[in-house]
Amino acid sequence: MKTQLRALIEQGLTALRAVGTLPADLASPEFVIERPKERAHGDFSTNAAMLLARELGKSGAKTNPRALAQQLVDVLPASDAVAKIELAGPGFINFHLTPAAWQDQVREILVTGSEFGRNSSGAGKTVGVEYVSANPTGPLHVGHGRAGVIGDCIARVMAASGWNVKREFYYNDAGVQIENLARSTQARAQGLKPGDEAWPADAYNGDYIGDVADAYLRGDSVEVDGHIVTGKDDASDIDAIRKFAVAWLRREQNADLAAFGVSFDRYFLESSLYADGKVEETVRELIAHGHTYEEGGALWLRTTDFGDDKDRVMRKSDGTYTYFVPDVAYHLSKWQRGYARAVTELGADHHGSLARVKAGLQALDCGIPAGYPDYVLHQMVTVMRGGEEVKLSKRAGSYLTLRDLIEETSADAVRWFLVARKPDSQLTFDIDLARSQSNDNPVYYVQYAHARVCSLLRQAGEKGYNYDAANGHASLHLLDDAPAQDLMRELSRFPEVVETAGTTLEPHLIAQYLRELANAFHGWYHASPVLVEGAALRDARLALALATRQVLANGLDLLGVSAPEKM
Repeated sequence: MKTQLRALIEQGLTALRAVGTLPADLASPEFVIERPKERAHGDFSTNAAMLLARELGKSGAKTNPRALAQQLVDVLPASDAVAKIELAGPGFINFHLTPAAWQDQVREILVTGSEFGRNSSGAGKTVGVEYVSANPTGPLHVGHGRAGVIGDCIARVMAASGWNVKREFYYNDAGVQIENLARSTQARAQGLKPGDEAWPADAYNGDYIGDVADAYLRGDSVEVDGHIVTGKDDASDIDAIRKFAVAWLRREQNADLAAFGVSFDRYFLESSLYADGKVEETVRELIAHGHTYEEGGALWLRTTDFGDDKDRVMRKSDGTYTYFVPDVAYHLSKWQRGYARAVTELGADHHGSLARVKAGLQALDCGIPAGYPDYVLHQMVTVMRGGEEVKLSKRAGSYLTLRDLIEETSADAVRWFLVARKPDSQLTFDIDLARSQSNDNPVYYVQYAHARVCSLLRQAGEKGYNYDAANGHASLHLLDDAPAQDLMRELSRFPEVVETAGTTLEPHLIAQYLRELANAFHGWYHASPVLVEGAALRDARLALALATRQVLANGLDLLGVSAPEKM
């Protein structure tokens, strides 16, 4: 509908230029078409006249925005979709649509099917979406789960917006955490346990470390990314233990993510940046572009040249690099691999490094746009059961694992609850609510709306009613009651929500929309019996129900949540 109204307004602007009301060379302003907060103000509203008046005022012409709005309204072409046009405030133009306009949306949904809601705003450009990126040192926790579903859903809504999406997992497989993992596994392989006097101080204490050590000593083989790593009965070979432990835990994490419906196109190893010389190459480029200096035996980057609050150390006096340097090299590789845009999803605890990574990329002066990459940060998750916080997992030792949460509820419930709120908001996951089959459980409420339509079709068959799609399309004019109109309005919003979610990187908007759509559907269902005697009205209502089912399925797919036919 926004596209149709924009076309009408552009035709009106062309007419005003033709009669001299507007200068012939005056470009159309970047006006918006939006839905007013109050239904009484119309179905859509535009600020086109006010923006035009402002542009004319820049050239010295005194123009009344409201008068200009009236002139624009007077030349707008007639449209079967528009019932009434009103002026409001200083020059807003409000459009009231006809029932036929909403009925056309139902036809469009039924014709386009799974493609309804998709758009081409990404124009086929490549975007890299990085998410989870957990250290391979233990089972994934609930925070990783939130990162996984947010990142996966961002990838889905961007793909629906015409982007060529590449999903990426960055493994921090270098550094002190990996050494702690290796030493922890070695200690277990040597017969030590947490609490023993010789147990390493910084060791990982979860039971899974014992599982890794036992598998290593048995000589088990682990395949990850096409490479096979085999253990051996030698607790003294720390290099072999390190390789095996990393591979074993990567496989475990991959299994957790697969159960969660999360996958990746590429796994990128931090260690490869050092092995391939990319870190050193990046540092040489930064030095060559004059954005570094040495002080106190350390190499510094002038990040203040690019908006940071202070300069940052790149290479410490002992010759090792600070952790943001490989991040700069990694994001440079994304640009070099053709990622016109990069989205990096991280926990909020990473916020301190973002400015310096962006500064490092700008200091390379290689054409990377300012603001690259886009960061999406998520807050922590609190898990509740029976009114009390759940913190620990015996297997992990110090935190609740993602697998624990999926096993207690379901993958659908976990995905929905972890994505349904804005990423930067604190989130409470109520296990009891997620398991309940009630209208208070949002994922159940939405899925039940989809299943209810499927049930309608089964009931129609049992009654001997054969749905006639052509008759349903032709009879949509019978859907003139308020609940049906409200439902059709909600259905028409879906493409706008998808485009906004893809632009703002906020997939929680899809979840919010689906709940509102389900609410409108359940309200209509209770107010309007579908399987009535009259074939025309019955087929029209079945057509509306099927359109609702289609949009629910499309939206649930963007969240990676199933659309069940029975519940």
